[in-house]
Amino acid sequence: MLDLMPSLGSWRPAVSGQLCAVATIVGTGGSVPRPTGTSMMVSEHGEILGSLSGGCVEGAVVEAALEAMRDGGPRLESFGYSPEDAFAVGLSCGGELEVHIQPLTAGAPELSVFAQTQRPAALIRRLDAGGGVVLVNDPVRFRAMESEELAKLVGDHPATLFAAAAQVEPLLQGGRAGLVRLAAPEGCIDGWVTTERLALPPREETQPEPITLFVESRLPAARMLVFGANDFGAALLPAGQLLGYDVTMCDARPAFATQSRFAGADQVVTDWPHRYLESEAAAGRIDARTVVCILTHDPKFDIPLLESALRLNLAYVGAMGSRRSHRQRVEALLDAGTPPERLERLHSPIGLNLGAVTPAEVAVSITAEIIAGRGTSHYKDGFPSLKDSTGPIHPAPQHLTQEDPWT
Repeated sequence: MLDLMPSLGSWRPAVSGQLCAVATIVGTGGSVPRPTGTSMMVSEHGEILGSLSGGCVEGAVVEAALEAMRDGGPRLESFGYSPEDAFAVGLSCGGELEVHIQPLTAGAPELSVFAQTQRPAALIRRLDAGGGVVLVNDPVRFRAMESEELAKLVGDHPATLFAAAAQVEPLLQGGRAGLVRLAAPEGCIDGWVTTERLALPPREETQPEPITLFVESRLPAARMLVFGANDFGAALLPAGQLLGYDVTMCDARPAFATQSRFAGADQVVTDWPHRYLESEAAAGRIDARTVVCILTHDPKFDIPLLESALRLNLAYVGAMGSRRSHRQRVEALLDAGTPPERLERLHSPIGLNLGAVTPAEVAVSITAEIIAGRGTSHYKDGFPSLKDSTGPIHPAPQHLTQEDPWT
């Protein structure tokens, strides 16, 4: 439901205090139009904020939300495609959705998160019979083993909290949404099987239902640092902002950086590129989601900046230049002591090979490579056109399980 935060403050039903219910996609299968974590708000009079599928299932979700508000209880609804009944509610694309619907009364913990319009925030909701919610004000520094609120939500058994820490914390710190299932501890004390239990003869037992949590985390926008106040940099600024990045333009030359065409950047900085990057990293304003695009095409800027960038844990490091420039860069970096394995992370020449020529086309090429880099594990054979490829359009989501906590 965190995706509704920018709009809820001006939505009339919420402002007027109407009873509402929030419907959130908590599970997907196959090709679906919206990802896990997408939410839609429904008022007691049937007014809608947001969308889950672009129209395929919204009508049924509204009806389910109105019923949930009437009986006061949450529910889990599933929607899929039924070839036997063409008129059944479902997804024409053939995918499957699991939608959790939760009535929200005045003072509900979930609503307090909407007051934090620009701050990081996260919700951990229990979806099974236990119910309940934990509001996390600092997702990056949250520690599951130290949280009294989480212990109340899932129980204070050390094994359960350890499993929660392994699965919940990566979602929170990555600003992502996901479903987490925790095995309910049974017959154990502090993680050890009791001797009394071992002495009992084997018996058939019904396994307890797992504890099911849905985690949503919102962090400040990831940063795109563009180095090089030139035509290519000017074209890349709006392209990066279109992808949701907080974009900084940095150039050591005041006469270049202060041109009006760069005023649309979120920040414009006049400083030596490597010095600026190192100061931002030291101040904690760089993280693993940050992308660095080096467009200066000048060794006196490029080499020190690349040395600094390749030492950091960044999502993407790209540098503009010809293949000859790239070879010279690699030689200079190796001579400066950069380990060869770090150079594997360098995208140079920058961008996907789209045949781009103009600055605008190059900006598309760069942003395409950034997007492509997020899903390389699903596209080992390159990035063919959807027209010329087969299989699912969207990669299958990776489900978090206790057996594979770091997925």
